[in-house]
Amino acid sequence: MAIDTKHDFKISSDLAQRITAEQAFHYRIVPKEFTDTTLVLWTDASSLESLSSELMIVMDSPVRLERLSSEELQDYLTANYRQAQKGQNNELHYTPDFLEKILVNAKTIGSSDIHFEPYETACRVRFRLDGKLVEQFKVPIKEYPTIINKIKIKADLDIAEKRLPQDGRITMKMNNDEFDVRVSSLPTLFGEKIVLRILNKDTESVTLEDLGFNPLELARYKEGIKMPNGIILISGPTGSGKTTTLYATLKILNDAKTNVLTIEDPIEYTLEGINQVQLKENIGLDFASALRTFLRQDPDIIMVGEIRDVKTANMAIRASLTGHLVLSTIHTNSAWATISRLIDMGIPPFLIASTLNTSVAQRLVRKLCPNCKRKGAIEKSLFPEGFQPPKNLTHHYLPTGCQKCHHTGYQGRRAIYEIIPITKKLVPHIKNNELDIQKYLNDHNIPNLRDNALLLVAEGTTSIEEVYPMLTN
Repeated sequence: MAIDTKHDFKISSDLAQRITAEQAFHYRIVPKEFTDTTLVLWTDASSLESLSSELMIVMDSPVRLERLSSEELQDYLTANYRQAQKGQNNELHYTPDFLEKILVNAKTIGSSDIHFEPYETACRVRFRLDGKLVEQFKVPIKEYPTIINKIKIKADLDIAEKRLPQDGRITMKMNNDEFDVRVSSLPTLFGEKIVLRILNKDTESVTLEDLGFNPLELARYKEGIKMPNGIILISGPTGSGKTTTLYATLKILNDAKTNVLTIEDPIEYTLEGINQVQLKENIGLDFASALRTFLRQDPDIIMVGEIRDVKTANMAIRASLTGHLVLSTIHTNSAWATISRLIDMGIPPFLIASTLNTSVAQRLVRKLCPNCKRKGAIEKSLFPEGFQPPKNLTHHYLPTGCQKCHHTGYQGRRAIYEIIPITKKLVPHIKNNELDIQKYLNDHNIPNLRDNALLLVAEGTTSIEEVYPMLTN
């Protein structure tokens, strides 16, 4: 079992677990390979002989040391091990204010979700940072039930019910900051798993200009939302930032002369001056029935959290035909695939052509940490099979990991967009449900997701690893 040094500094988890993070940083060692009974380690120590003798005693097994440059060794350390800060204990214990402390910790580092997970011999807490889960704490097994019960009590859940999933909500007030936490419990083999989703009420940072639009895309999108009626649809998978784009749009459209209504699940931000309704399907308040009621509320602009079925799609079409601007999201792979999705739902193509203003597709990618990213050469093996990288892509950047980015190699996220304004020239393509309109996009200078993703790679904003899924389509 040996490490692959060809592309990055990651080593397999089996190999990494041969030593602890404390040993790695204390002795400045990294496992290279494990052969038979001997562990081969890299180090930048000046005296291999004395270090080897000490390590054989500490590990109680044969050890062989090989020298590596300090710079490369540091790259391996930061890529594979988390170094504890002075005084930091990564074990979470129950205290009366543990929930407040963990939420403050999560918000400080920009986490969106907190996962409490029980296993047979250990329990852990993971934070979602920039879309990926990172382990933050271990929880003693004996204390785990107490911690879970405290969360369930705060969320007004039944602590006696451990066999069925439950959903709840907590409103937190800390240091003049008020925010909601959505709580979901799930029975698992070794106990209840709890996920806390932090719903940030602060909309100050939600602006279209900061999301990732380039100037031309922003102009096209703003042109679409200026229309007094019609539909703006944003497509993408779960967690691609669609709702954030909608809220940033509503901030622009929201004024004293406009009646704006939204139906959401959940309400992730609160906007002053907008009438927001929480979906409650258990009592019959779904997207379609809410839309039907909205039309009797004299609206100007309607935002529907998601078009999930033909009933909701039909109501959205009806609302746009009667003089309202409708904004919503849908699950498709591209901006043009949205049309096919609506046709598959049973919406007549001529209605789509006459009501859809703008179709948008978006994805979220993590931005490389500017402090530790490193340059790499372009190789065909980095790309999907059959993909030909553009000739102007001469190099790329790789994540390394440092204290500033919590050893992930990334810091923050941004959106990548594909925006298709629905023009008269596109009407025949819609009516014929044509799948390929690449020539039209090229002729009208409309870049797709893949084009925009490669631009971000070329400028060093993100890595090939992050945009890889967009290169396979």
